[in-house]
Amino acid sequence: MHINTFSLIFLLALFLGTAIQLWLSIRQARHVRRHADKVPEAFADRISLADHQKAAHYTLSKLQLEKLELVLTPLILLLWTLGGGLNLLDRLWLETGLSGVWQGVALIVSMLLISMLIELPLSVVKTFGIESRFGFNRSTPARFIADLGIETVLSLALGIPLVAVILWLMEGAGSYWWVYAWLVWMGFMLTMTWAYPTLIAPLFNKFEPLSDAALRERLEALLKRCGFHSEGMFVMDGSKRSAHGNAYFTGFGRHKRIVFYDTLLDGLEPEQVEAVLAHELGHFKRHHIRKMLITTALVSLAGLALLGWLADQPWFYQGLGVERQSPALALALFMLVSPVFMVFIQPLFAAMSRKHEFEADDFAVQQTSARALIDGLVRMYKESASTLTPDPLYSAFHHSHPPAPVRIAHLSSKMA
Repeated sequence: MHINTFSLIFLLALFLGTAIQLWLSIRQARHVRRHADKVPEAFADRISLADHQKAAHYTLSKLQLEKLELVLTPLILLLWTLGGGLNLLDRLWLETGLSGVWQGVALIVSMLLISMLIELPLSVVKTFGIESRFGFNRSTPARFIADLGIETVLSLALGIPLVAVILWLMEGAGSYWWVYAWLVWMGFMLTMTWAYPTLIAPLFNKFEPLSDAALRERLEALLKRCGFHSEGMFVMDGSKRSAHGNAYFTGFGRHKRIVFYDTLLDGLEPEQVEAVLAHELGHFKRHHIRKMLITTALVSLAGLALLGWLADQPWFYQGLGVERQSPALALALFMLVSPVFMVFIQPLFAAMSRKHEFEADDFAVQQTSARALIDGLVRMYKESASTLTPDPLYSAFHHSHPPAPVRIAHLSSKMA
């Protein structure tokens, strides 16, 4: 193992990032536990003490698993890098005699499959431990295994050609290969966005047109008022895996569709469903999807440009426990190490997302009723056992949506 300056920078970033996240997790646990015996005043007439305490215990259980993950993840990363794991895997594939690109594809795919197997026990504990204990899991071991198999096959079918093209560009497209790779990546993302609703999602769930005529008429009137056109409104059988509810847009252009989890429709009144849909329409009307797509495009372009530079630097490989230089090793190391540094800008993306949520709420209030949206959100918080008392710093770092008290206070001010 060769330790250089970059090794020290990597270790420092890994230590600081892990320490910050563990500290935030401890703060969150302490804050939730401290406020578990009293329902916040703004929710006292809607949430019982028993439901509030269930949410606290659910949050604390997830935090215990999160802390374990925060300890294991850096250890596994160190085994892959400075521990020589990736270097050993590279040697093994070199002995097979595969050609350059396909040897690289095999290296990256095998690394991802091994990582998936390492993470699998935590996923099992979350699904059949925590989610089952609190009454949210409705999946069976057979369905869990089937989903895992479909996800793996789908990932291989889509990922192998993508990785092969990127490695081919890295080897033969010159110094600016990363520009062409970025174009390929953006094309892939847009294709997946188009294909997901009709080709991918139905592999996991059934989607039926919204059959409630009165609700459909109410929602269609909302869509007409907002000037939103879609291929239809569909109900997804999310209840066969989880009791959690949700609603979302998918697709783009003329192929947009609106999807409601059946659990969401079962738990909300029609005016509350309308308000939730108005919030989702707010994301569209305030161009949040376009803004996030542009942000993603710029971040990925910057990342690929950085990879283009790092791939030519011997210290990058040596500092991360790899003996030789190759496009595949550069890509693999970048995939492993970049999250270590992205941790420090995570609050910026979370803040952007929360700003968008406030704007979408403001739009929803203009189209429907602040009271209906408040009632719908509170019922969703209750049904999903979402904590009403998150630690502000933890929330600022991790949560894409505003904390429940802040969001409800914002909506209540609109009523005034």
